[in-house]
Amino acid sequence: MHLVFLGPPGSGKGTQAKALADKLKIAHISTGDVLRNEIKMATELGLLAKSFMDMGELVPDDLMLKMIKDILQKKPDGFIFDGFPRTAAQAEGLENLLNELGKQIDAVIYLTAKDEDLLKRLQGRYYCADCDLDYNINTRPPKMAGICDSCGEKLRQRSDDTDEVILHRLDVYRERTKPVEEFYRLRGLLKEIDGSQPPDRVTSLVMGAVG
Repeated sequence: MHLVFLGPPGSGKGTQAKALADKLKIAHISTGDVLRNEIKMATELGLLAKSFMDMGELVPDDLMLKMIKDILQKKPDGFIFDGFPRTAAQAEGLENLLNELGKQIDAVIYLTAKDEDLLKRLQGRYYCADCDLDYNINTRPPKMAGICDSCGEKLRQRSDDTDEVILHRLDVYRERTKPVEEFYRLRGLLKEIDGSQPPDRVTSLVMGAVG
């Protein structure tokens, strides 16, 4: 199965994509995680991407499609794309890449949420740089404030999770990513789900939508 998860920052698409990937035993491809790894390794792609991400801007289409092509060539079985595509050009590029490989998207899950809920979620996000675990002080807090449950290292907040950048990211999402929803809606692939509900309820609805 080949799936795409869409939704504004903080809608829970990462959490739900991971949960569904585990249930379906397919690859969860978080482009955000891939980009952060490139940044951590200080690759050329990572350094270029960081300059855009730190301002709350989307990484340019050509850089993203280059990365996605490399990923698709290494993922012969099912997958869930989380955080990609983010522009209509990326959606068209992904469709072309999949056609070349004889594959197609089976469904697109679009998680929705109100801005006030998104802002609260994003303000509470933290992560461990050593073991890549994610936390949220509002919904999934660590056992000890500011400390990773697994390795005991101090948790960090992403550079793009400040109030100013969050609000800008939401504006960018509406302006540039909304056309992606229409792209998939016209193809009859879009499944809208209220992402502000309890996580277990959202997971159940997602399973029903792709089942």
